[in-house]
Order: sequence, then structure tokens, then C-alpha cells
Amino acid sequence: MSQKGRPNTLALGYGRGKLEIRQFVRQRESVVFTLLFPLMLMAIFGSVFKDTIAPGVTFSQYFVAGMIASGMVNSGFQQLAIVIPMERDFGSLKRLRGTPMPVASYFIGKSILVLVSMIFQVALLLLGGVLFFGLHMPSDPQKWFTFAWLVLLGTASSTALGIAFSVVPKSGRGASAVVSPVVIILQFFSGVFFIFTQLPSWMQQVAAIFPLKWLCQGMRSVFLPEGFASHEVAHSWENGKTFLILTAWLVAGLIISIRTFKWSRE
Repeated sequence: MSQKGRPNTLALGYGRGKLEIRQFVRQRESVVFTLLFPLMLMAIFGSVFKDTIAPGVTFSQYFVAGMIASGMVNSGFQQLAIVIPMERDFGSLKRLRGTPMPVASYFIGKSILVLVSMIFQVALLLLGGVLFFGLHMPSDPQKWFTFAWLVLLGTASSTALGIAFSVVPKSGRGASAVVSPVVIILQFFSGVFFIFTQLPSWMQQVAAIFPLKWLCQGMRSVFLPEGFASHEVAHSWENGKTFLILTAWLVAGLIISIRTFKWSRE
């Protein structure tokens, strides 16, 4: 609490986060689609592609890493870049502007929603992968540490970029048409659905600009054997580079969000 007895920015953000989660849970269609869609994709691709792409590495094992990374982009970037313009159209944000809640608390609330959603997605993907597709879980504690910072940093950067991109759609009605193609293209370019090194070199170079490629590569370092690093473009996992690039995108997303965020369409 502040000296005047009012909740501070973090407390307001935490309260907003709980409200965001309650509102999300009430939308059953969105809950089912958001949480189960990655699992359904894994079931489809895992059933169709059963080949071994490297010694001890099945396509399902490779695909799980990409789906976890893609889930952060779907839950953070895509969801927020679509939902926020809709909230703006409905007047929800304009009403919030008239309350004592600062914009930072609104950002924190959205971040909490994305993180909780991502945790459930990851849990379902890992459970489904182990039960139905022979997913091998990491046994090295260092890999779980890498997994933890990838989820936290990836979720944070995707959230910041989703809020930043939310000013691009002119209306909530057209937001999906603007945002979804961007995400789909990035998924194809970044090695979510295909083995990254089998993509054309120009696609690899374009993908390397954006965070999804590095999230996928980081997750592969967690779930694939160490020997698979030789199949990467740089013949190594480059986790240090991944950390720096994701941090840079997080900072860029925050700066753009703070400078361009709009409570209303006017």
C-alpha cells in the first residue's frame, strides 16, 4: 500500500490479473481453443509424421519443442494483439482510463493472464507428449533451469510485443485478419512445423530477426539430445544469444507499448 492508503502499481496489477483470469475462464470456447489447440496440433502432426529425424530424435520430440515456443506467441502476442483492440472498441479500456489504475498495472494484469495460460498449455503438451508420443523428459537440472527462463522471458517478450502490436489493427473486428497471418508466417519460417535447417536459407535469415525462431531453438536445447546441436545452423544451441535476443525484444516491446498504447480509438 502507498502512504495514502491506496494500492500500489503491483497490487493493482495483481488484482487486474486475477480479474483477467476470471473473465477468460468464463469464455469457455476461448479456454478450450487456447489450451487444447496446441495439443490437437501435436496429435495431428505426431500421428502423421512418425519418422526419426536424427539418432534418438523423433519428429514428435522435435515438434513438441516448437509447439511450446509457438504457444507463447499464440498466448501472448496473438491473443493480446487481437483482444486489446476489441476491448478498445467495446469501450472497456476507456472506462478503465477513468479509474486510478495506471497503464503499468494493466500491462501486469495481461502478463499474469498470459503466464497462467502458458503454464496450463505447457503442462498439457508435456503430459500428452509423454502419454501418447513417447516424449523423453529432460533429466538434467540445468535443462530445466533453461526451460524456466525460456518460459518466463519468452512469455514476457510475447506479452510486451502483443500489447505493442495492438495499435496496428484499426478495429477489433479486423484484428484477427491482421494478426493471425503474421503469426502463421512466423511459425512456418521459424521451424515450428518443419525442421528449421531444411528451410530455404533466406527464410532462416528472416526468421533469425524475430523471437520465435530463438524460442524454438532454445526449447530444442531442452528437449532434444545434446548431439542434436550439430544439426542447428550454428552447430550449437546458442542459448546465451537466445537470452540476449529475447531480452532485446522484451525491452523494445515495453518501450513501444508505453509510448503508443491507446485507451480508446480517438
